[in-house]
Amino acid sequence: MVIIKNNNDIILKDMRDFELSHIFDCGQCFRFRKTGEDEYTGVAKGHVLRISKSEDSFVLHNTTEDDFNSVWLDYFDFKRDYGFIKASLSGDECMDKAIEEGFGIRILRQELFETIISFIISQSNNIPRIKTIIETLCRLCGKKIILGTEVYYAFPEPEAILNCDISVLHAGYRDKYILNAARTVYENPSFLDELEAADTQTAKKLLMSMNGVGNKVSDCILLFGLGKTDSFPVDVWMHRIMEQLYFRKKCSIQEISEYAAVKFGEYSGIAQQYLFYYALNHKNELN
Repeated sequence: MVIIKNNNDIILKDMRDFELSHIFDCGQCFRFRKTGEDEYTGVAKGHVLRISKSEDSFVLHNTTEDDFNSVWLDYFDFKRDYGFIKASLSGDECMDKAIEEGFGIRILRQELFETIISFIISQSNNIPRIKTIIETLCRLCGKKIILGTEVYYAFPEPEAILNCDISVLHAGYRDKYILNAARTVYENPSFLDELEAADTQTAKKLLMSMNGVGNKVSDCILLFGLGKTDSFPVDVWMHRIMEQLYFRKKCSIQEISEYAAVKFGEYSGIAQQYLFYYALNHKNELN
């Protein structure tokens, strides 16, 4: 990766294992939307980013070197060698096809509290509705970010959520879980630090101590909020994918989790994203 400062932009050249649609359309992130051909705009860590692809380069618009180094370098997981990971995971026909199709996937390192709330909202929900609920929450009680003539909103702090009437989100039964998570973090400021410092299994137990955080949601938070790449989230869709691609029969979530831990090891979560993205593009074949 070659990093070039050009006026108010950061240009990335010689990029490998990086594709915008693969990253933002694989269900891991809900605050970026497509705003043009090969262009996405969103908010992360209190910063607005418009990122686009132009021929062989990617442009982070209106981005300083400081912001790139302090926010986006970590957010896009640029320090991880995905070529090495692909080589480690390859070796069976299903995974090789999935890697080829989702070659540009990277696991975003999102803010932990935002990830907790986002995946609580994701329960039994579709992606467009999840995005709508989260955006409404941010507009309701997140801080404004003014960029030119546009107004964006940061993800709200726990206290701000507790002081809002979140019934307007129309999130249904999830309201009480959102409030519980916000209260847990607000009343115990060290909770997020404890999660960051814990190993995968300890962090999973801590997450599942919160009402509304079950097996699948905790695994998503582990992967997308804590960077625990040994976590392999299994929802209804992933359950079906694994049964059809690997088991060729009905099996339990526990069987799938145990199989993934052995087969994919420390990169289970990254394998999951390749498989998930592949399956999204082949729904008719896998149904």
